[in-house]
Amino acid sequence: EVVNPLNGDVLNSFLVHEVCMAGQMTKGDSIVGLHLFNRKGSGSFSRLSMLLMCTENGKACLRSFRLRDTPDASMSADSPNLWDVCSAGKIICSSLDESKKYALFAGKGVEVNVWDLDKCQKIWTAKSPSRDSVGIFTPTWFTAATFLCKEDSRKLVAGTNNHQVRLYDVAAQRRPVISVDFRESSITAVTEDVDGYSVYVGTGSGDLASFDMRTGKLLGCFVGKCCGSIRSIARHPKLPVIASCGLDSYLRFWDARTRQLLSAVFLKQHLTNVVIDSNFSDEEVATDPADEQFDFQLNNPEEAQDGDEPPFSLRKNFLKKERSKRAKTKVCDAGNQSRASKKVIDPDSEENKEMSVFKAEDASEMTEHNQRMKSKKRKKRIHGDNWDSYQPTKFQQKHLGVCNSMAATRSHHKVEAKSL
Repeated sequence: EVVNPLNGDVLNSFLVHEVCMAGQMTKGDSIVGLHLFNRKGSGSFSRLSMLLMCTENGKACLRSFRLRDTPDASMSADSPNLWDVCSAGKIICSSLDESKKYALFAGKGVEVNVWDLDKCQKIWTAKSPSRDSVGIFTPTWFTAATFLCKEDSRKLVAGTNNHQVRLYDVAAQRRPVISVDFRESSITAVTEDVDGYSVYVGTGSGDLASFDMRTGKLLGCFVGKCCGSIRSIARHPKLPVIASCGLDSYLRFWDARTRQLLSAVFLKQHLTNVVIDSNFSDEEVATDPADEQFDFQLNNPEEAQDGDEPPFSLRKNFLKKERSKRAKTKVCDAGNQSRASKKVIDPDSEENKEMSVFKAEDASEMTEHNQRMKSKKRKKRIHGDNWDSYQPTKFQQKHLGVCNSMAATRSHHKVEAKSL
Protein backbone atom coordinates (compact mmCIF):
# COMPACT_ATOMS: atom_id res chain seq x y z
CA GLU A 1 0.00 0.00 0.00
CA VAL A 2 1.11 3.52 -0.85
CA VAL A 3 -0.14 5.72 1.99
CA ASN A 4 -0.27 9.48 2.45
CA PRO A 5 1.70 10.19 5.67
CA LEU A 6 -0.30 13.34 6.45
CA ASN A 7 -3.76 11.83 6.74
CA GLY A 8 -3.23 8.08 6.33
CA ASP A 9 -5.23 7.75 3.10
CA VAL A 10 -4.30 4.82 0.84
CA LEU A 11 -3.21 6.29 -2.50
CA ASN A 12 -2.64 2.99 -4.24
CA SER A 13 -2.28 -0.69 -3.44
CA PHE A 14 -0.63 -3.60 -5.24
CA LEU A 15 -0.96 -7.31 -4.76
CA VAL A 16 2.64 -8.37 -4.28
CA HIS A 17 2.15 -11.94 -5.43
CA GLU A 18 -0.14 -11.15 -8.34
CA VAL A 19 2.56 -12.35 -10.73
CA CYS A 20 2.97 -15.73 -9.04
CA MET A 21 1.27 -17.42 -12.04
CA ALA A 22 4.32 -16.60 -14.09
CA GLY A 23 6.43 -18.59 -11.64
CA GLN A 24 8.53 -15.58 -10.60
CA MET A 25 7.31 -15.06 -7.02
CA THR A 26 5.73 -17.35 -4.45
CA LYS A 27 3.39 -16.53 -1.59
CA GLY A 28 5.84 -17.83 1.04
CA ASP A 29 8.57 -15.46 -0.11
CA SER A 30 8.66 -12.49 2.30
CA ILE A 31 9.67 -8.94 1.34
CA VAL A 32 12.97 -7.71 2.81
CA GLY A 33 13.48 -4.56 0.73
CA LEU A 34 10.91 -1.86 -0.07
CA HIS A 35 11.85 1.49 -1.64
CA LEU A 36 9.55 4.24 -2.92
CA PHE A 37 10.99 7.12 -4.95
CA ASN A 38 9.87 9.69 -7.50
CA ARG A 39 10.92 10.55 -11.01
CA LYS A 40 9.81 13.57 -12.98
CA GLY A 41 7.29 12.88 -15.69
CA SER A 42 6.04 14.80 -18.68
CA GLY A 43 2.68 15.72 -20.12
CA SER A 44 -0.41 15.91 -17.94
CA PHE A 45 1.21 13.87 -15.16
CA SER A 46 3.11 15.76 -12.49
CA ARG A 47 5.42 12.96 -11.35
CA LEU A 48 6.20 9.31 -11.87
CA SER A 49 6.51 7.21 -8.70
CA MET A 50 8.60 4.05 -8.67
CA LEU A 51 8.31 1.15 -6.24
CA LEU A 52 11.20 -1.30 -5.84
CA MET A 53 10.57 -4.56 -3.97
CA CYS A 54 12.92 -7.42 -3.23
CA THR A 55 12.09 -10.73 -1.59
CA GLU A 56 14.17 -12.97 0.62
CA ASN A 57 14.80 -15.47 -2.18
CA GLY A 58 16.21 -12.76 -4.48
CA LYS A 59 13.16 -11.91 -6.60
CA ALA A 60 13.20 -8.18 -7.47
CA CYS A 61 10.25 -6.23 -8.82
CA LEU A 62 10.25 -2.64 -10.10
CA ARG A 63 6.99 -1.03 -11.11
CA SER A 64 5.92 2.54 -11.75
CA PHE A 65 2.63 4.34 -11.21
CA ARG A 66 1.61 7.92 -11.89
CA LEU A 67 -0.10 10.29 -9.46
CA ARG A 68 -2.14 13.16 -10.87
CA ASP A 69 -2.31 16.67 -9.47
CA THR A 70 -5.83 16.28 -8.10
CA PRO A 71 -6.35 13.65 -5.43
CA ASP A 72 -9.64 12.49 -6.97
CA ALA A 73 -8.05 11.70 -10.31
CA SER A 74 -7.52 8.13 -11.38
CA MET A 75 -4.14 6.44 -11.21
CA SER A 76 -2.37 4.33 -13.77
CA ALA A 77 0.28 1.69 -13.17
CA ASP A 78 2.70 0.16 -15.63
CA SER A 79 3.57 -3.50 -15.91
CA PRO A 80 6.25 -4.59 -13.39
CA ASN A 81 9.83 -5.47 -14.31
CA LEU A 82 11.01 -8.72 -12.70
CA TRP A 83 14.50 -10.19 -12.36
CA ASP A 84 16.48 -12.52 -10.13
CA VAL A 85 19.10 -10.88 -7.93
CA CYS A 86 20.64 -14.21 -6.90
CA SER A 87 20.17 -17.88 -7.64
CA ALA A 88 21.13 -19.10 -4.14
CA GLY A 89 21.24 -17.65 -0.64
CA LYS A 90 18.96 -15.16 1.08
CA ILE A 91 18.77 -11.41 0.57
CA ILE A 92 18.91 -9.47 3.87
CA CYS A 93 19.67 -5.84 2.97
CA SER A 94 19.23 -3.45 0.03
CA SER A 95 19.80 0.23 -0.65
CA LEU A 96 19.43 2.96 -3.29
CA ASP A 97 21.81 5.73 -4.26
CA GLU A 98 20.93 9.41 -4.40
CA SER A 99 20.17 9.44 -8.13
CA LYS A 100 17.82 6.44 -7.76
CA LYS A 101 19.51 4.78 -10.73
CA TYR A 102 21.49 2.11 -8.91
CA ALA A 103 20.56 -0.39 -6.21
CA LEU A 104 22.70 -2.76 -4.20
CA PHE A 105 21.71 -6.10 -2.66
CA ALA A 106 23.50 -8.39 -0.19
CA GLY A 107 22.69 -11.14 2.25
CA LYS A 108 23.52 -14.55 3.61
CA GLY A 109 25.47 -16.41 0.97
CA VAL A 110 25.06 -13.43 -1.40
CA GLU A 111 27.94 -11.08 -2.13
CA VAL A 112 27.34 -7.34 -2.50
CA ASN A 113 26.14 -6.64 -6.05
CA VAL A 114 25.07 -3.44 -7.78
CA TRP A 115 22.25 -3.23 -10.35
CA ASP A 116 21.30 -0.62 -12.93
CA LEU A 117 17.57 0.03 -12.46
CA ASP A 118 17.09 1.54 -15.91
CA LYS A 119 18.34 -1.60 -17.65
CA CYS A 120 17.68 -4.10 -14.82
CA GLN A 121 21.21 -5.45 -15.25
CA LYS A 122 23.97 -6.33 -12.81
CA ILE A 123 26.99 -4.06 -13.26
CA TRP A 124 29.25 -5.14 -10.37
CA THR A 125 29.69 -8.00 -7.93
CA ALA A 126 32.00 -8.14 -4.93
CA LYS A 127 34.45 -10.94 -4.31
CA SER A 128 34.78 -12.68 -0.95
CA PRO A 129 38.02 -11.90 0.95
CA SER A 130 40.86 -14.40 0.87
CA ARG A 131 41.65 -16.80 3.68
CA ASP A 132 43.34 -15.44 6.77
CA SER A 133 46.84 -16.35 8.05
CA VAL A 134 45.53 -19.49 9.74
CA GLY A 135 43.81 -20.60 6.53
CA ILE A 136 40.23 -20.11 7.75
CA PHE A 137 37.69 -18.96 5.18
CA THR A 138 34.96 -16.60 6.42
CA PRO A 139 31.55 -17.41 4.90
CA THR A 140 29.59 -14.63 3.22
CA TRP A 141 26.95 -13.14 5.50
CA PHE A 142 26.07 -9.46 5.04
CA THR A 143 23.54 -7.92 7.41
CA ALA A 144 23.55 -4.21 6.37
CA ALA A 145 24.78 -2.16 3.40
CA THR A 146 24.57 1.38 2.02
CA PHE A 147 26.20 3.80 -0.41
CA LEU A 148 28.93 5.87 1.25
CA CYS A 149 28.42 9.12 -0.65
CA LYS A 150 25.24 10.56 -2.14
CA GLU A 151 27.03 12.06 -5.11
CA ASP A 152 29.29 9.08 -5.80
CA SER A 153 27.72 5.63 -6.20
CA ARG A 154 31.06 3.83 -6.61
CA LYS A 155 31.82 3.41 -2.89
CA LEU A 156 29.83 1.00 -0.76
CA VAL A 157 29.88 0.18 2.97
CA ALA A 158 28.62 -3.14 4.26
CA GLY A 159 28.37 -4.77 7.69
CA THR A 160 28.77 -8.50 8.24
CA ASN A 161 27.53 -11.02 10.74
CA ASN A 162 31.09 -11.56 12.04
CA HIS A 163 31.27 -7.91 13.34
CA GLN A 164 33.16 -6.43 10.38
CA VAL A 165 32.64 -3.11 8.58
CA ARG A 166 33.88 -3.26 4.96
CA LEU A 167 34.46 -0.57 2.37
CA TYR A 168 34.15 -1.50 -1.32
CA ASP A 169 35.28 0.64 -4.26
CA VAL A 170 33.65 -0.37 -7.53
CA ALA A 171 36.32 1.44 -9.59
CA ALA A 172 39.27 -0.06 -7.69
CA GLN A 173 38.73 -3.77 -6.97
CA ARG A 174 36.18 -6.40 -6.13
CA ARG A 175 37.58 -7.27 -2.71
CA PRO A 176 37.09 -4.87 0.25
CA VAL A 177 39.47 -1.91 0.36
CA ILE A 178 39.14 -1.49 4.16
CA SER A 179 37.88 -4.01 6.71
CA VAL A 180 37.44 -3.04 10.37
CA ASP A 181 36.34 -5.21 13.31
CA PHE A 182 33.94 -3.66 15.84
CA ARG A 183 33.04 -5.32 19.13
CA GLU A 184 31.90 -8.95 19.21
CA SER A 185 28.34 -8.90 17.86
CA SER A 186 27.01 -8.68 14.31
CA ILE A 187 26.59 -5.36 12.49
CA THR A 188 22.84 -4.84 12.11
CA ALA A 189 22.59 -1.24 10.80
CA VAL A 190 24.80 1.01 8.66
CA THR A 191 23.95 4.58 7.61
CA GLU A 192 26.05 7.14 5.76
CA ASP A 193 26.73 10.67 7.01
CA VAL A 194 26.18 13.87 5.05
CA ASP A 195 29.93 14.56 4.89
CA GLY A 196 30.43 11.69 2.41
CA TYR A 197 33.12 9.71 4.27
CA SER A 198 31.68 8.82 7.72
CA VAL A 199 29.21 6.10 8.62
CA TYR A 200 27.15 5.23 11.67
CA VAL A 201 27.15 1.60 12.74
CA GLY A 202 24.76 -0.27 15.04
CA THR A 203 25.32 -3.76 16.46
CA GLY A 204 23.16 -6.58 17.70
CA SER A 205 24.20 -5.89 21.30
CA GLY A 206 23.00 -2.27 21.22
CA ASP A 207 26.29 -0.44 20.50
CA LEU A 208 26.23 2.68 18.29
CA ALA A 209 29.42 4.21 16.86
CA SER A 210 30.77 6.28 13.99
CA PHE A 211 33.69 5.43 11.65
CA ASP A 212 35.83 7.43 9.24
CA MET A 213 35.94 5.13 6.22
CA ARG A 214 38.85 6.99 4.63
CA THR A 215 41.16 5.41 7.20
CA GLY A 216 38.88 2.96 9.00
CA LYS A 217 39.35 4.85 12.29
CA LEU A 218 36.75 4.68 15.04
CA LEU A 219 35.62 8.25 15.69
CA GLY A 220 33.76 7.41 18.87
CA CYS A 221 30.90 5.53 20.48
CA PHE A 222 27.60 7.10 21.46
CA VAL A 223 27.04 7.51 25.19
CA GLY A 224 24.25 5.33 26.54
CA LYS A 225 23.98 1.75 25.38
CA CYS A 226 20.70 0.43 24.03
CA CYS A 227 19.10 -2.59 25.67
CA GLY A 228 18.35 -4.43 22.42
CA SER A 229 19.59 -4.92 18.89
CA ILE A 230 19.72 -1.75 16.77
CA ARG A 231 17.83 -2.37 13.54
CA SER A 232 17.81 1.04 11.81
CA ILE A 233 19.67 4.37 11.90
CA ALA A 234 18.61 7.61 10.17
CA ARG A 235 20.65 10.80 9.80
CA HIS A 236 18.89 14.15 9.49
CA PRO A 237 20.06 15.83 6.25
CA LYS A 238 20.18 19.32 7.77
CA LEU A 239 20.39 19.07 11.56
CA PRO A 240 23.11 17.22 13.53
CA VAL A 241 20.61 14.67 14.80
CA ILE A 242 20.58 10.88 14.50
CA ALA A 243 17.58 8.63 15.11
CA SER A 244 17.90 4.94 15.97
CA CYS A 245 15.43 2.20 16.79
CA GLY A 246 15.65 -1.47 17.67
CA LEU A 247 14.17 -4.44 19.44
CA ASP A 248 14.05 -2.72 22.83
CA SER A 249 10.99 -0.75 21.58
CA TYR A 250 12.71 2.62 22.04
CA LEU A 251 13.12 5.40 19.47
CA ARG A 252 16.22 7.38 20.42
CA PHE A 253 17.55 10.72 19.19
CA TRP A 254 21.28 11.48 19.43
CA ASP A 255 23.48 14.50 18.94
CA ALA A 256 25.82 13.72 16.04
CA ARG A 257 28.55 16.06 17.29
CA THR A 258 28.68 15.27 21.03
CA ARG A 259 27.30 11.70 20.71
CA GLN A 260 24.99 12.34 23.64
CA LEU A 261 21.45 11.03 24.00
CA LEU A 262 18.88 13.77 23.41
CA SER A 263 15.61 11.93 23.90
CA ALA A 264 14.09 8.44 24.03
CA VAL A 265 10.48 7.43 23.33
CA PHE A 266 9.00 4.04 24.26
CA LEU A 267 6.70 2.80 21.47
CA LYS A 268 5.51 -0.53 23.02
CA GLN A 269 6.62 -2.79 20.15
CA HIS A 270 9.70 -4.01 18.31
CA LEU A 271 10.94 -1.41 15.81
CA THR A 272 12.65 -2.36 12.55
CA ASN A 273 12.98 0.89 10.58
CA VAL A 274 13.10 4.66 11.11
CA VAL A 275 12.87 7.42 8.48
CA ILE A 276 13.30 11.19 8.90
CA ASP A 277 11.22 13.51 6.71
CA SER A 278 13.14 16.79 6.58
CA ASN A 279 10.53 18.48 4.35
CA PHE A 280 7.65 17.95 6.74
CA SER A 281 5.80 21.06 7.94
CA ASP A 282 2.96 21.47 10.41
CA GLU A 283 1.26 23.89 8.03
CA GLU A 284 0.71 21.12 5.50
CA VAL A 285 -1.58 19.21 7.86
CA ALA A 286 -5.22 20.20 7.40
CA THR A 287 -6.70 21.28 10.72
CA ASP A 288 -10.07 19.90 11.77
CA PRO A 289 -12.56 22.17 13.65
CA ALA A 290 -12.98 19.42 16.24
CA ASP A 291 -9.21 19.38 16.78
CA GLU A 292 -9.15 23.16 17.18
CA GLN A 293 -11.97 22.99 19.74
CA PHE A 294 -10.11 20.25 21.54
CA ASP A 295 -6.91 22.30 21.69
CA PHE A 296 -8.81 25.38 22.89
CA GLN A 297 -10.56 23.46 25.69
CA LEU A 298 -7.34 21.73 26.60
CA ASN A 299 -5.40 24.99 26.92
CA ASN A 300 -8.31 27.03 28.37
CA PRO A 301 -10.55 24.68 30.37
CA GLU A 302 -12.10 27.51 32.41
CA GLU A 303 -13.22 29.48 29.33
CA ALA A 304 -14.98 26.53 27.72
CA GLN A 305 -18.75 26.85 27.42
CA ASP A 306 -20.98 24.93 29.77
CA GLY A 307 -22.93 23.27 26.96
CA ASP A 308 -19.81 22.03 25.18
CA GLU A 309 -18.72 18.52 25.93
CA PRO A 310 -15.13 18.61 27.21
CA PRO A 311 -12.47 16.41 25.64
CA PHE A 312 -11.89 12.90 26.88
CA SER A 313 -8.73 13.78 28.79
CA LEU A 314 -10.42 16.72 30.53
CA ARG A 315 -13.47 14.60 31.35
CA LYS A 316 -11.18 11.95 32.78
CA ASN A 317 -9.35 14.46 35.00
CA PHE A 318 -12.65 16.02 36.06
CA LEU A 319 -14.05 12.61 37.04
CA LYS A 320 -10.91 11.84 39.05
CA LYS A 321 -11.26 15.09 40.97
CA GLU A 322 -14.95 14.43 41.62
CA ARG A 323 -14.19 10.94 42.93
CA SER A 324 -11.49 12.28 45.26
CA LYS A 325 -13.88 14.95 46.57
CA ARG A 326 -16.58 12.35 47.22
CA ALA A 327 -14.09 10.12 49.02
CA LYS A 328 -13.02 13.04 51.24
CA THR A 329 -16.63 13.91 52.08
CA LYS A 330 -17.33 10.27 52.99
CA VAL A 331 -14.34 10.22 55.34
CA CYS A 332 -15.50 13.46 56.99
CA ASP A 333 -19.05 12.11 57.42
CA ALA A 334 -17.72 8.91 58.97
CA GLY A 335 -15.61 10.94 61.43
CA ASN A 336 -18.58 13.08 62.41
CA GLN A 337 -20.75 10.02 62.97
CA SER A 338 -18.11 8.41 65.18
CA ARG A 339 -17.86 11.56 67.27
CA ALA A 340 -21.63 11.83 67.56
CA SER A 341 -21.91 8.18 68.61
CA LYS A 342 -19.75 8.81 71.68
CA LYS A 343 -21.94 9.49 74.79
CA VAL A 344 -21.03 11.74 77.70
CA ILE A 345 -21.13 9.64 80.92
CA ASP A 346 -22.70 11.24 83.98
CA PRO A 347 -20.85 10.24 87.18
CA ASP A 348 -24.06 10.50 89.26
CA SER A 349 -26.08 8.15 87.03
CA GLU A 350 -27.14 4.66 88.20
CA GLU A 351 -25.26 2.93 85.35
CA ASN A 352 -22.03 4.62 86.38
CA LYS A 353 -22.54 3.55 90.03
CA GLU A 354 -23.12 -0.08 89.03
CA MET A 355 -19.99 -0.04 86.88
CA SER A 356 -17.91 1.35 89.75
CA VAL A 357 -19.21 -1.42 92.06
CA PHE A 358 -18.23 -4.09 89.53
CA LYS A 359 -14.78 -2.55 89.14
CA ALA A 360 -14.24 -2.48 92.91
CA GLU A 361 -15.23 -6.18 93.23
CA ASP A 362 -12.83 -7.11 90.43
CA ALA A 363 -10.04 -5.15 92.06
CA SER A 364 -10.58 -6.89 95.43
CA GLU A 365 -10.52 -10.30 93.78
CA MET A 366 -7.26 -9.44 92.02
CA THR A 367 -5.61 -8.29 95.26
CA GLU A 368 -6.60 -11.54 97.01
CA HIS A 369 -5.20 -13.59 94.14
CA ASN A 370 -1.93 -11.69 94.21
CA GLN A 371 -1.60 -12.14 97.97
CA ARG A 372 -2.10 -15.92 97.62
CA MET A 373 0.59 -16.14 94.91
CA LYS A 374 3.03 -14.14 97.04
CA SER A 375 2.46 -16.42 100.05
CA LYS A 376 3.20 -19.50 97.91
CA LYS A 377 6.44 -17.96 96.68
CA ARG A 378 7.36 -17.01 100.25
CA LYS A 379 6.95 -20.61 101.42
CA LYS A 380 9.36 -21.85 98.80
CA ARG A 381 12.12 -19.50 99.93
CA ILE A 382 14.74 -20.64 102.46
CA HIS A 383 15.21 -18.42 105.51
CA GLY A 384 17.90 -18.49 108.17
CA ASP A 385 15.33 -19.12 111.02
CA ASN A 386 13.93 -22.41 109.69
CA TRP A 387 17.21 -23.88 108.34
CA ASP A 388 16.91 -26.80 110.80
CA SER A 389 13.49 -27.75 109.45
CA TYR A 390 14.76 -27.62 105.87
CA GLN A 391 15.28 -31.04 104.19
CA PRO A 392 17.51 -30.88 101.08
CA THR A 393 17.04 -33.14 98.05
CA LYS A 394 19.26 -36.10 97.19
CA PHE A 395 21.25 -34.07 94.64
CA GLN A 396 21.72 -31.28 97.18
CA GLN A 397 22.77 -33.78 99.86
CA LYS A 398 25.35 -35.32 97.54
CA HIS A 399 26.67 -31.89 96.56
CA LEU A 400 26.89 -30.79 100.20
CA GLY A 401 28.77 -34.01 101.09
CA VAL A 402 31.35 -33.40 98.40
CA CYS A 403 31.83 -29.82 99.51
CA ASN A 404 32.26 -30.88 103.18
CA SER A 405 34.89 -33.50 102.22
CA MET A 406 36.81 -30.91 100.14
CA ALA A 407 36.72 -28.41 103.04
CA ALA A 408 38.02 -31.10 105.43
CA THR A 409 40.97 -31.93 103.18
CA ARG A 410 41.84 -28.24 102.86
CA SER A 411 41.87 -27.79 106.69
CA HIS A 412 44.01 -30.93 107.07
CA HIS A 413 46.60 -29.62 104.62
CA LYS A 414 46.63 -26.26 106.40
CA VAL A 415 47.40 -27.96 109.74
CA GLU A 416 50.25 -29.98 108.21
CA ALA A 417 51.73 -26.83 106.62
CA LYS A 418 51.66 -25.02 109.97
CA SER A 419 53.46 -27.93 111.70
CA LEU A 420 56.17 -27.98 109.03
